[in-house]
Amino acid sequence: MEQEPTPQPGLDLGPSSQRRRLVASLAVAAGLVVAGVVAPSYGDDGGSGTGQAKALLRSYDEAAQARQDEATGSTAEPDGFHTHDQQTAGGHRHDDPATKNDVSRSEEAADTEDPTTPEEAQESVEAVEAQRAEPDPVLTRMAAEPPRRTVPQDRYAMAGGCYALQAPDGRWVVREGRRGWTVTGTSAATAEPFFFKAATLGEYLLMDTTDRVLSARASLLEPPVVASKPRKQAVWTLRQEQGGFTFTRGSTGLRAGTPLATGAASVFRLRLTTGCAEFPEIGTGITGRPFAGVTPFQEVRGTTDAHTHQMAFEFLGGAAHCGKPWSPLGVTAALVDCPDHSVSGGYGALLENLTRGGSPVAAHDTTGWPTFRDWPAPDSLTHEGTYHAWMERAWRGGLRLFVNLLVENNQLCAIYPLKGPSWPQTRCDDMRSIRLQAQRMREFEAYVDAQHGGPGKGWYRIVTDPFEARRVINSGRLAVVMGIETSVPFGCSLALDNIPECNRATIDRQLQEVHELGVRQMELVNKFDNALSGVAGDEGPVGVLVNAANFLETQSFWDMNRCPGSHGEGVEDKEQYAVPEDGGVFSARDGLFGAIAEVAGIRLPAVPVYAPAPHCNTRGLSALGEHTIRGMVDRGMIFDPDHMSVAARRASLDLLEELDYSGVISSHSWSTPDAYPRIYELGGVVMPYAGDAEGFVEKWRQHLTWADPRYYFGFGYGADINGLGAQGDPRGSDASDKVTYPFYSKLGRVTVGQQVSGERVYDLNEDGVAHYGLYPDWFQDLENLAGEEITADLDRGAEAYLQMWERALGISNDGCREPSEASPVRAFRGLAKGASVEQVLRSVGQPHQRLGTELSYCARTAAGGSTDVRLTFTPAGRLTRVRL
Repeated sequence: MEQEPTPQPGLDLGPSSQRRRLVASLAVAAGLVVAGVVAPSYGDDGGSGTGQAKALLRSYDEAAQARQDEATGSTAEPDGFHTHDQQTAGGHRHDDPATKNDVSRSEEAADTEDPTTPEEAQESVEAVEAQRAEPDPVLTRMAAEPPRRTVPQDRYAMAGGCYALQAPDGRWVVREGRRGWTVTGTSAATAEPFFFKAATLGEYLLMDTTDRVLSARASLLEPPVVASKPRKQAVWTLRQEQGGFTFTRGSTGLRAGTPLATGAASVFRLRLTTGCAEFPEIGTGITGRPFAGVTPFQEVRGTTDAHTHQMAFEFLGGAAHCGKPWSPLGVTAALVDCPDHSVSGGYGALLENLTRGGSPVAAHDTTGWPTFRDWPAPDSLTHEGTYHAWMERAWRGGLRLFVNLLVENNQLCAIYPLKGPSWPQTRCDDMRSIRLQAQRMREFEAYVDAQHGGPGKGWYRIVTDPFEARRVINSGRLAVVMGIETSVPFGCSLALDNIPECNRATIDRQLQEVHELGVRQMELVNKFDNALSGVAGDEGPVGVLVNAANFLETQSFWDMNRCPGSHGEGVEDKEQYAVPEDGGVFSARDGLFGAIAEVAGIRLPAVPVYAPAPHCNTRGLSALGEHTIRGMVDRGMIFDPDHMSVAARRASLDLLEELDYSGVISSHSWSTPDAYPRIYELGGVVMPYAGDAEGFVEKWRQHLTWADPRYYFGFGYGADINGLGAQGDPRGSDASDKVTYPFYSKLGRVTVGQQVSGERVYDLNEDGVAHYGLYPDWFQDLENLAGEEITADLDRGAEAYLQMWERALGISNDGCREPSEASPVRAFRGLAKGASVEQVLRSVGQPHQRLGTELSYCARTAAGGSTDVRLTFTPAGRLTRVRL
């Protein structure tokens, strides 16, 4: 019987230990700079980038193979290949960057026997083709933002506007030199124009024509009100009062006078004007208003990113990730490099260097805004990739559903020597970090709202059910789903002798807590075995280090034995090796563990030397893991089996099949290919890791053969951006079918020009997916490679996700595609006039089509046949007519 002890408190890294690691890390960085081991090389790789990483990794593989050959008597093949035993055909390379383009990021995806027959594959492809030929929903455009009023109507309306300030006595605020302002102007024409940059809802930076902001005193050496660069003392809270607005900071306010000062807040009148300086910001390079539906409940269009880590700047204690998706002070504060990078010209960026180039010694241009010379980049794992303007560009370019996964790893956090300002709040605890990142998502939503005129007016909308998501997407906005990917969810680690550190009660309590936070999609495992599930592990030198960290977390190594023959060819977990020699390097594909261990100078315990591959973790789905999945099912949450061991994933899918539950997704290719047809057969969706355009096209073609004709098919991707996954590489400007700018995006229904960030002009052909804003360009690259069919399937991706989510809430499948699910005619006759769309779906299931104000169904007759039914609704979604 499984033990359920009282959970133990998590690791608390003490201040003295933190200081020692910080000193050690900075000493290493300083030593590298002083010694001048490598001359700076900005821009081109110069031999220290991915090419060198491949060569070093190949050397490691050859050395590791030699050690394994000596231990097992097997023989290596040339050029970096190694063989399994004689029962396993073929080989694979660990230095092949195309791993990110495989159908599965599991060990032997290419060798996996396809469980579908050629006839089944052809049926699937033809079913998808038939779905594409069905009528599309009618779309419209989002309404243009109304013109600004001369006097702003509320405290949110002045965002992005240019205004003059009038004091209570009728005089106007004018600039006095470069250090301050005075209230002496006699007319609006003489007043200083201020640009109002929203810091969040109802809070602003006020920038004058000299590019300085109106700031409260930061020290006693300054005047009460001073012109400065953006800083926290320059953020003013506006409140609407009789006759105008007050500007306050804490207990003090902006007081009219000569000069302008702080004190009791005066009520200022605002008047729309011209002549403002342009506040620094990044544009989208897209023209045309975003598309929207003609009703809030019709079939949606737009694609889905099912796996990204937008709030990863709080990951690992808040100091491993450089830059943020936003800052109240604007782009100049948001897109800056990490301090340990900047003070050393990049030489101190050990984590960046190891994950990007394989060597701790390298340099990069640390400037960030406005030049962005060396970052962001497809292979940079420590720099921000989801700045709000880049996200906005992706939304405008066709993205309509976005899953942000809250992520943490307590062991990595504890090992990494640097900590950010939020570390006292999280202290490397997975659940504390998840709570903080959920809060940051709400703050980001408020920031976007603030730029667009007030609460609820922004394009980024966090949603908690498929009905809300459908309304958001049909309004033209981005529906954002909150998810979790962490190694120790709910404190469910393993203690010595495999004793769980959680129990059913603590799981239930915390599962309910995260559900109330808004979490609707979740994995049970990431890098370590835990009390819920075994993990697939990692391979090569990274695997050695992750396995050692697994020991630190659980007091045991992965129990990787030879896979049973019943698993089938190629269905296995990550292949394991002997301990690497000193100097082993780490692949940027997923090398955070190895890089962080190297940065911290941690000597991890030696891992076991395993038997010959293929390897499978014997730890599967525990009783507590099954309990967690059942709890997710009870709450209608979406389960993701990625990163699980083969045994755990198979048991999980067995359970979902027993429960007849459709709420399942593989979001970034971390399942074995045998699982994908099972996910489709459950009514789930698969959205593979994005990677390079050519590789993604091949994944799409493969998934077409697995699609289940009983369900609506649409496709999406998992970017896995922001520290955890490399992005798509460029195909080169010499490609015959390259992206040509500007282009008309069929996915976004807009014209897309080159993206410009500060002084940097991006070109997908040369830069790849350097940041999230280049996904519209990547979508076009996919169409150039594979034609309009892949665009059509991506355009149906959000609808496929929503229909899967509806089924997770107990709504039966479309009776036209699956006749056994059709509701009887009498159920339609019993529908009440005035019923909402949600009430109708819960009564008679999912319609075959949702076009405008009409839903179409196949109903079951009393004689066992089928008949068409049409339901008509008001534009607001209330049932008016049933036509049989």
